[in-house]
Amino acid sequence: MAFRRDYYEVLGVPRNATQEEIKKAYRRLALQYHPDKNPGNKEAEEKFKEAAEAYAVLSDPEKRSHYDRFGHAGVGEQPFTGFSPDIFGDFADILGSFFGFEGIFGGRSRSGPQRGADLRTVVRISFEEMATGVDKVLQVPREENCAVCGGTGAAAGSRPVRCQVCAGRGQVRYSQGFFSLVRTCPQCNGRGQLISSPCRECKGTGRVEKRREVRFSIPPGVEDGTRLRLVGQGEEGLRGGPPGDLYVDIQVEPHEVFSRQGADIHVEIEVSAFAAALGGEVEIPTLEGAKKVALPEGSQPGETLVLRGHGLPRVGRGGRGDLVVHLKVMVPRKLSAKQKELLRELLAEEQKQGGSVFRKVRHFLEGNG
Repeated sequence: MAFRRDYYEVLGVPRNATQEEIKKAYRRLALQYHPDKNPGNKEAEEKFKEAAEAYAVLSDPEKRSHYDRFGHAGVGEQPFTGFSPDIFGDFADILGSFFGFEGIFGGRSRSGPQRGADLRTVVRISFEEMATGVDKVLQVPREENCAVCGGTGAAAGSRPVRCQVCAGRGQVRYSQGFFSLVRTCPQCNGRGQLISSPCRECKGTGRVEKRREVRFSIPPGVEDGTRLRLVGQGEEGLRGGPPGDLYVDIQVEPHEVFSRQGADIHVEIEVSAFAAALGGEVEIPTLEGAKKVALPEGSQPGETLVLRGHGLPRVGRGGRGDLVVHLKVMVPRKLSAKQKELLRELLAEEQKQGGSVFRKVRHFLEGNG
């Protein structure tokens, strides 16, 4: 398989770069390596395609999340072979914002339907909520079409009129040498319409900010950093366009006792050297409460007990992970006279039998008895 560079390295941005930083980096590389500026230069053409491939992934929140978690495998192993319609349009927009016109490609008309903007928020949940799953309610501020004017921006009894400069297209075309350039209409600012009597509620914008209640469920066992996509819960589209999406980044608070590795939970418990030597029952904390389990005779420091199926739910696969109990064997620092007497008797018995069950205790007594 051919080697493929890291997308962040390709664009020259850090992994925590904002969407604006990613767009600026792509714009710089696209202008530098565009085939029209480098005719016949195969290296420049490859760099141009490489930058477009990186931008296609990192400019999309969902694709970027998959790439951050799984690398190239998360977005497909096939290398970029050309422009998708969205990336082609983005490139035209980037050129337009750089030169002040929409570019030789024609750009996108802003007078037609436009998809609403995506929104992003962060929700913090406890370890226990992560383990069981939880329903959440968010109050989301978002732009919606004005209910008073229906999104037209015009006051009651009036309506927008078509811009005569751009004939309602939102763009005007200029000829400059061999090129035909398209600019945003300076008269209507790309809307294709003019409003003589603006709506008082939205002041002619056709948009107002509202807080809407959004309910959603976080599935049990989600990883810290998981991003949920709530389709259609972003801002309303313009001029009949579809709504955007709401992306919810999940942050799981650390637990005082448990830690996780995938679907497995790990916990450390302290047991006395005597209990470890003799075995018996110990009380283990679990997600469902304390549970008594058998401690094998002669348990050693660092050994583990595994409780099958007492871990976290496996997201998308079914079943549960395990609870792994790490034993921390504690040797007492102070002993009563009676305890020392009993231990010396045990040590004497051990020496007769040639055993080593209480070797750690003997070392302790010899140094502190």
